[in-house]
Amino acid sequence: MMTVLATIGGCVIICGFTVWCCLSLVTKEREQIYILDGDIPFLAERARLEADFTMEAKAHIQLFHHYFFNLPPDNDYIKWTVGKAMYMADGTALKQKQALDENGFYSDIISSSAVCTIMCDSIQFDERERKFTYYGTQLIKRRTRDLKRSMVTTGFIESVPRTRNNPHGLMITNWRTIENKDLAY
Repeated sequence: MMTVLATIGGCVIICGFTVWCCLSLVTKEREQIYILDGDIPFLAERARLEADFTMEAKAHIQLFHHYFFNLPPDNDYIKWTVGKAMYMADGTALKQKQALDENGFYSDIISSSAVCTIMCDSIQFDERERKFTYYGTQLIKRRTRDLKRSMVTTGFIESVPRTRNNPHGLMITNWRTIENKDLAY
């Protein structure tokens, strides 16, 4: 009787261990993604979501500033790029655009044939608060003289559904300019 019970107990332990190994193997395989190139499968590695979010947030911030501040002396192009920037931010960006428009900034660019470009120096991003500070240098090239400005803006990032106009699925909120001053050129 002891031999039979020991055999049954051993079989139960072996079967339980086999089932556990199979389940862990299936779970591990389901986490892997394979990409087919013809008939050859390649294992794709999944990146951590936190690292992706920080990179996408910085890319979104940089792209927004590119659309908002890179302006040639072409009214249609200015409307198009600033319009693209409006999809990436909330009403605070619209208020800044309207203030620039009321101060004649866009019409001054067109009338003086100025070309505005912005270069990102750095972006500080706090993942916990989702707050960013953008440091950049803006160049305004006119026929008569060139102007170099220091640009510092700040705001927050919120997640929103991805769309064609907002491929990162992020929205800049409470955006404001902290510094916009002339530099020695």
